[in-house]
Amino acid sequence: MTQTTNSGPLRIGIVGSGFIANFHLTSLIAVRNCTVAGVYSPTPANREAFALRANELGLGPAQAFDSLADMVTSPDVDAVWLLMPNDARLPVMREIHGLVTSGKAKLAGLACEKPLGRTLTEAKEMLSLVEDAGLNHGYLENQVYSTAVKRGKEIIWRRAAPSTGRPYLARAAEEHAGPHEPWFWRGDKQGGGVLLDMMCHSVEVARYLLTQPGEGRDSLRLKTANATVSSLKWTRPKYAAELKERMGDEVDFLRNPVEDFARCTLTLESADGEELMIESTTSWAYVGAGLRIQLELLGPEYAMEFNSLGTGLKVFMSRAVTGSEGEDLVEKQNAEQGLMPVLEDEAGVYGYTDENRDMVESFRNGTKPLETFHDGVAVIEILMALYKSAETGRTVEFPAADLDDYIPVPARAAA
Repeated sequence: MTQTTNSGPLRIGIVGSGFIANFHLTSLIAVRNCTVAGVYSPTPANREAFALRANELGLGPAQAFDSLADMVTSPDVDAVWLLMPNDARLPVMREIHGLVTSGKAKLAGLACEKPLGRTLTEAKEMLSLVEDAGLNHGYLENQVYSTAVKRGKEIIWRRAAPSTGRPYLARAAEEHAGPHEPWFWRGDKQGGGVLLDMMCHSVEVARYLLTQPGEGRDSLRLKTANATVSSLKWTRPKYAAELKERMGDEVDFLRNPVEDFARCTLTLESADGEELMIESTTSWAYVGAGLRIQLELLGPEYAMEFNSLGTGLKVFMSRAVTGSEGEDLVEKQNAEQGLMPVLEDEAGVYGYTDENRDMVESFRNGTKPLETFHDGVAVIEILMALYKSAETGRTVEFPAADLDDYIPVPARAAA
């Protein structure tokens, strides 16, 4: 690893200035020993606005850089967070690799938002580049760091598993009404549809819950993967037209759709030979209060469950209350009236705060984060197996040697 910065705060450079970058920015308010030193994104107005917000939140001094190279080689930047669209991640990683290996940049670490790549080949190259550059690396999978997930896992494995046996079934679901930006809806840009966008969360949080504390996720051997995908809502002419009007002509679901629903079943085996299962569903066709995350962990004599919309805080607004639309109560909020759940600390509940705290301290001290690029590669391998299963109508068995060159159908169709 190139360096550590435990003598002072970690100075973060952020690549990207969109929705997820702003989520991370909000979470960093509650993280000690770090500052936001800079931001780079292709649109000058966006990066200037992002730097201004970072400074207004007291996270700076943050500078809007005119180029990626200027930010990465700045002596004021210790680590980089990659928070840009999926199709830009590998080119950016290649440029950073060149700057570090040539000695022009000195970094303590690099963190990348999910997914690590659009294909297994891309994800493996991301891992190869970051390790060849000698950088500490973290995979930004926020649900593993969710406050409910961490607390629930700790209780189950401490109190229930020792006396009655390890958990054997994890269920994970994530649903909302659809992404914010056009590139998410394009198979060539995003790499797929809801399976790639959201099931990356579900399979990893499920693996994490099933993994015995102190062991790595690789202690669970994957055996089979089976999936079904469909476009249930957004290929209907009315909604395809609505989507095109909102997102622009580049998003045409009548010609180039991606899946808005995915279901999967994974079978795994523990180190002591016990069979384990993961069930997951994800959807961009869910119309409810907002983003809904549902998790369950089941064992011989116990169960754990979490629903992100089952909040303790709720508000009611009658028809007389009017105003503009927003997401001030919960992410992907779908209504402004009625009885509505409120997440008073979205960044904490979703896991962004503890995720960034882990990355910051790992990079400052030269230790390994809970989630690394190795985990990101493992997730993409699972997702490619699921896409292949959905395409062929068959269960994929592991090891599956032919996944490196596999490209999901929606990415092929839109290319």
